[in-house]
Amino acid sequence: MNRQAQAVVLLLLGGAVLRASVTDLYLRYVKEGLRPFLIAAGLLLVVAAIMTLWYELRPALTDDPAAVPADEPDTGHGGHGGHGHHEPRVGWLLILPVLGLLLVAPPALGSYAASQAGTALSTPARSDYPPLPAGDPVSVSVLDYAARALFDRGTSIGDRRVRLTGFITTGPDRQPMLARMVLSCCAADGRPVKLGLSGDVPTGLPDDSWVEVVGRYSERLGRDPVNDAEIPYLDVESWRQVPVPKRQYD
Repeated sequence: MNRQAQAVVLLLLGGAVLRASVTDLYLRYVKEGLRPFLIAAGLLLVVAAIMTLWYELRPALTDDPAAVPADEPDTGHGGHGGHGHHEPRVGWLLILPVLGLLLVAPPALGSYAASQAGTALSTPARSDYPPLPAGDPVSVSVLDYAARALFDRGTSIGDRRVRLTGFITTGPDRQPMLARMVLSCCAADGRPVKLGLSGDVPTGLPDDSWVEVVGRYSERLGRDPVNDAEIPYLDVESWRQVPVPKRQYD
């Protein structure tokens, strides 16, 4: 791979990063707050590629006879005696992430990833949670509900009705569970937060279906077979299927 080919691949890679960053596609890979850094990285790649192409395609200095040293014969091959530089072929591997971003759009982490990893709330903790905001039902994230249900045993929830949105995944007892993936940085470190469901459990839906459930705190606890962590339950009063949200990660 010569310098010009490297620059073209770099330009495509930078363009692919920018395309993902200015659309919602990047939300499948990283947290929302990383968008400015992705845009900056994409711009740097594009600028570097353009500068490399300009440097390689500009008129060669050897076109000027005065630029050729007197003690070095002009071979007609850029002063290198006909021996060009050959860059490592491994550079072509850079085209793979470009194709991945431009041609393939893998889905966000879902039920399969949730079934292969233990629930993220596996470390006991003590914390004073603030009261839930006003509203009936009050909208909370799957992570917030699970933390309140586990770490203060629902004290901060009380008898309030809560509304949660997540995707369906099949639990170890073959019953549907509600889950949401949480990220520390990017999809590579994604971990699921899982909730057991009782009461009016969503039925007849395939895994990865997104639902909105309304219910109340349940004292029931289960165990995650992957890491033996406690899984809180939600007593569902009603539910409805909803479209896949733009932000799929908590």
